[in-house]
Amino acid sequence: MKDNKIERKTTIKCGDKLIQLNELKIMGILNVTPDSFHSDSRQSTVGALLDSAQKMISAGADFIDIGGYSTRPGADFVSEKDEMERVIPAITELHRKFPSLLISIDTFRSKVAELAIENGASLINDVSGGRFDSAILDVAAKWQVPYILMHSRGDSKTMQGLTNYDNVVTDVSRELSEKIAILKRKGVKDIIIDPGFGFAKNQEQNYKILNHLDFFQSFGLPIIVGVSRKGMIYNKLYTNQAEALNGTTIVNTVAALKGANILRVHDVIEAKEIATLLSDSVLNT
Repeated sequence: MKDNKIERKTTIKCGDKLIQLNELKIMGILNVTPDSFHSDSRQSTVGALLDSAQKMISAGADFIDIGGYSTRPGADFVSEKDEMERVIPAITELHRKFPSLLISIDTFRSKVAELAIENGASLINDVSGGRFDSAILDVAAKWQVPYILMHSRGDSKTMQGLTNYDNVVTDVSRELSEKIAILKRKGVKDIIIDPGFGFAKNQEQNYKILNHLDFFQSFGLPIIVGVSRKGMIYNKLYTNQAEALNGTTIVNTVAALKGANILRVHDVIEAKEIATLLSDSVLNT
């Protein structure tokens, strides 16, 4: 404790780079899937992926998150072979063209994660928190890459029926703490927590977590928030995901003010504007 505030880890090591998280960072989402919920994030060819990545980098993305398995509610099963054939060529080419780019592999499979790291990825983003393939925790420990630990329950087919909490904030916190203890025992040094907006939470629960996001600072770990164009925004506004950018920006701003270190987004330009306007240099002028 210092000045009555919890000391928080504000650096992570990605490869040979030490990344400071004391100012808001932006993670751009690129999906090599045919069915991710936001169509503009889908990339059907490596060329299109590289073009989109270049735009995100130019807009100020600090990380790019690559996924080959849609985890939206009701998403179809994807085999390990198909997932690898989607993400590994994409990561290989991204790393070749942008060698300094920090690439996150969005997967819950240990073999996919390890092959992605071998080909240029430097973070693991696991929506299952190791529930689907516990060996992914060992991969994070072996390679000493940052591990994004997201809270979730069930899978894409069942999670919306698993929203029974006594108190969603404290229950999610407790379930995350159990996984954090396992990761630390395995020797994972850089853990980033994600409360899992939209994953086994209803709309009211999502906003309760948002309103109490600062509670998760008690872990002393970086926090990543992924609300970009999700149902918690467009359902509240009686619109659709294509028209949810303004709402996303508002919710992301609240998240940043309540302690988020990284925003995972489809729209990098708008998120980077949040980071710029909330930076110390602007707030202290």
